[in-house]
Amino acid sequence: MSSAVSLVDVVKRYRRGKESVEVLHHLNLDIGEGEFVAIMGPSGSGKSTLLNLIGGLDRADSGAVTVAGHRIDQLSGGELTRWRAGNVGFIFQFYNLMPALSAAANVELPLLLLPLSRAQRRARVNAALEIVGLSDRARHKPSELSGGQQQRVAIARALVSDPPILVGDEPTGDLDRTTANEVLDLLRTLSQQFGKTVVMVTHDQKAADVATRQLHVDKGQLADSGRLS
Repeated sequence: MSSAVSLVDVVKRYRRGKESVEVLHHLNLDIGEGEFVAIMGPSGSGKSTLLNLIGGLDRADSGAVTVAGHRIDQLSGGELTRWRAGNVGFIFQFYNLMPALSAAANVELPLLLLPLSRAQRRARVNAALEIVGLSDRARHKPSELSGGQQQRVAIARALVSDPPILVGDEPTGDLDRTTANEVLDLLRTLSQQFGKTVVMVTHDQKAADVATRQLHVDKGQLADSGRLS
């Protein structure tokens, strides 16, 4: 299995007043292409920091971060922005949809950063909405959709540029159990049938159990629970 994510001897610090606080301590991690990985841990353990490093939203202070074949720790700010646009899709707990835009227009937003024609953008939006089962809701605004439907729109938005990596920060945290299970089944399908590498932070053990592998972060250190059947 080829590596989709590789972190080698990664250290991350934050400033707290005059004090430097080390959040991740010489962390090593390898995630294979197409894996569905759940990252768990108590609040303040460093799991969200780890997710942000994988998604290129934050930078390590030292160590090597390679994602989708790129050493993203060596990219400039502009290069990192362009890399994110084509390589990572983001799924958030509270959907982060634009309330004045339709579902289709929300899904289209990441494509505005890419050199695509209007027809090409429309085709990709239609394909992404079909994958998440919302073709019939394309013209609906977020306020006209249920929470589960809004999260599926957010997943379509994450998918629309066809990135190899999907990162989710508590993607089911605002959903009831039945709806959460539907979203998790969709993420599992994207991993198993579409070959996407899915990396999800969650506090929910039942959500983590859907993943093929569980990682536990505590005090900046990583424990791997192994690949699950």
